[in-house]
Amino acid sequence: MATTKLFEVECEGQTLIVTPHADLHEWDFREIDAGAQEVLRLLESDSIQNVVMDFHRTDMFGSTALGFFVVLWKRVRVRGGRLTFCGLSDHEREILQVTKLDKLWPLCASREEALRRIQENIDLD
Repeated sequence: MATTKLFEVECEGQTLIVTPHADLHEWDFREIDAGAQEVLRLLESDSIQNVVMDFHRTDMFGSTALGFFVVLWKRVRVRGGRLTFCGLSDHEREILQVTKLDKLWPLCASREEALRRIQENIDLD
């Protein structure tokens, strides 16, 4: 397990699990960008194909975080991998729904469900 200033990062098989330590508010955009760059560097490993974003410790994220998620998704997709989200608060889920990003990525209740969907390669409902 690795820890950046904003993210706890774990690896389970070919899947990187990224857990923010705190809300990803817009006024923290420099920290979000720095943490995002660290996570993206971890994706350079040939052994990582998928990413689970686990938000069980947070309640909110802003547009800087959304931009990071899109970049992350593009990097994962090029590798033939999947990006899933889990542990979302009602606020976070609503942000993804309003922006229609919930159509791109599975939104799961738990980390276990997210990992299972990646393993089974279950498409969006």
